[in-house]
Amino acid sequence: MNDALITLLLKEVDLSREYSVNIVKLLEEGNTIPFIARYRKEHTGGLDDVALRAFEAHYMAMKRLLKRKEEIVEALKERGLLSQSLKRAIDKTTQMSHLEDLYLPYKKAKETKASKARKAGLLPLAKELLLAEISPKALEKEAQKYTCASFPQREDVIQGMKDILAEKFSQLPKERALLRRLLQREGVIEVKAKRGCDEKSLYWHYRDHQEAVRLVPSHRYLAMKRGEKEGFLRMKILLESSSYFRGVQKRYFHAKMHPQTAQLLLGAYEEGFKRLLFPSMERETFAWLKERADEGAIDVFGKNMRQLFLTPPLVGKLILGVDPAYKSGCKVALLDKEGGFLASDVIYPTPPRSDYEGSKRRILSLMKQYGIDVVAIGNGTGSYETQCFFARLNEEGYKLPYTVVSEAGASVYSASKIASQEYPQLDVTIRGAISIGGRLRDPLATLVKIDPKALGIGQYQHDVDQKRLAQRLHDEVESMVNSVGVDVNSASRSLLAYIAGISEKLAEAIVKHREEYGRFPSKASLLKVKGFGKRAYEQSAGFLRIRGAKNPFDETSIHPESYALASQLQRLTQTESSVEVLAERLGVGVFTIKDTLFALEKPHFDPRHSLEPIPFKEGLSSLDTLEVGSVVSGVVRNIVDFGVFVDIGLKNDGLIHISALSHKRIKHPLEVVSVNEYLSRIWVDSIDREKGRVGLSLKELK
Repeated sequence: MNDALITLLLKEVDLSREYSVNIVKLLEEGNTIPFIARYRKEHTGGLDDVALRAFEAHYMAMKRLLKRKEEIVEALKERGLLSQSLKRAIDKTTQMSHLEDLYLPYKKAKETKASKARKAGLLPLAKELLLAEISPKALEKEAQKYTCASFPQREDVIQGMKDILAEKFSQLPKERALLRRLLQREGVIEVKAKRGCDEKSLYWHYRDHQEAVRLVPSHRYLAMKRGEKEGFLRMKILLESSSYFRGVQKRYFHAKMHPQTAQLLLGAYEEGFKRLLFPSMERETFAWLKERADEGAIDVFGKNMRQLFLTPPLVGKLILGVDPAYKSGCKVALLDKEGGFLASDVIYPTPPRSDYEGSKRRILSLMKQYGIDVVAIGNGTGSYETQCFFARLNEEGYKLPYTVVSEAGASVYSASKIASQEYPQLDVTIRGAISIGGRLRDPLATLVKIDPKALGIGQYQHDVDQKRLAQRLHDEVESMVNSVGVDVNSASRSLLAYIAGISEKLAEAIVKHREEYGRFPSKASLLKVKGFGKRAYEQSAGFLRIRGAKNPFDETSIHPESYALASQLQRLTQTESSVEVLAERLGVGVFTIKDTLFALEKPHFDPRHSLEPIPFKEGLSSLDTLEVGSVVSGVVRNIVDFGVFVDIGLKNDGLIHISALSHKRIKHPLEVVSVNEYLSRIWVDSIDREKGRVGLSLKELK
């Protein structure tokens, strides 16, 4: 165990040394976060997967810091530049930025004005100016002695001397740290329009914008950054520097300094500030802003995705998935009660055909042959007219409850390798309808097959750090899949690959084994799968379910390592014993006792069942009939920093601005609503009929 790593970690996390050591050990042994969170609670104090991932992030950051320290120390040793004081400073630092500040003066860099002056031997003269105790005349006389081919005039020598001091000043760790803090706390972003940014540009409203660095929200910074990248905007950071330079004089100047020479030294510092220090810290501040904005956008994306994926499944129903369209017709796919494909067809209730009777006959034929319990309609092109068709069928008494689901990513899935493996005999358009139906039957199992960035639930997802975004989204899906658990005999490759300890290759092997040998009779039988070793079994077994297994514990979240404990608890809980008494009697931790008892009490527990299900439609909105003040209902499709997009049955989603979500001040829309939430009373606040835009409010209009 690396004591230096633990020491650094304890400064970053609010956790005891014992638990920190335990978690580090579990991570270094290769245990997955879901496994640690669910089955090693005694070792962590019961931390959930969110807290454990945060710990892991600190752990990885500290590992990178220690590695970088070792690299820097080794490089300085090789060049004979590692003093004891520098080594102590390196050992003491806990931040990567401060570590790089310490190393900056010793880095091998390209030739600069200062390096040129040092090569010419001007360093001793620069040191004299640094003391600023000699008179200007004495300094000029001394400078004359240093003239050479590179610095032929006395004025050139003095400038070279200033260049050395300017660079030295710009590399002082405490000045960099101070300016870093000042820019983050007191800096102001100034945005100006460049040529080509006119009234028609998306970025016109940023043409003359100023905002405090510390206050700029994630979505606005990413928008301005995109405008800069596309060549419409330019950004810089403003800082009132007069008070800063008064501080410089207090820090580096003393009473013995000759006033005129001190002024020359101050000029060198000001030059170092303007030419080197400020530009460097400005770039770093922009990078810090980008990182902060990325984190904000990624966090919203992750939360939206969790809400969407954890929408409760609609089980035991025959579901008709409908992929709306105009000219090519609406593709329909019927799914059985287990989610398997039954039949497909194409109907034409939308323009240009608007064939109500023909479409009706085809739907009634499917109803007669198979039965249809509910209908899931995609929210894309032609969705409104398709909803009108099913609403009319209901008016005629056919009782076909329908709802609208987001079809974002359905086309991505339908053309994917996964879809071709699952439905090789079907056309891609029918696969899209199957995906739409699957979003009603089991959103989690359906949506894991699609790149989350194609689901229309993010904000500037293509502008943020793609590696960090991919990791966060993977972690979110992994957390959700493992919290729900999967039936190993019906789960897709995509779903199995998110189970702790199971790779994509192993998921493929499980499905292949299942197809060749049939159902797995027990969790232990998974060990017969090629490549499924004891380690993978340990990590994954608790999250897998065997429906109808001979051993009833195989249907639960109880880990096989606790089956003996579960049997004992079944016998002992006949008497009324507290959890603490049971834990002491059986020599097992309280967390393990609680979780095992819960699993015995609710063997088929699914956390999604406690959430609101996808709502079915009761009415339709029409832009032609809407007026300001109208009351409508709708479903939340996407949440961003500045508001909420709601499907109220129109071609375009309406927007509830954050200021219209609540009478009290809120920091983020996620405090009030969630993705897929049904809002029964929404007031129409504004209508732009030309652009088809509707502004909405959750606050009753006066």
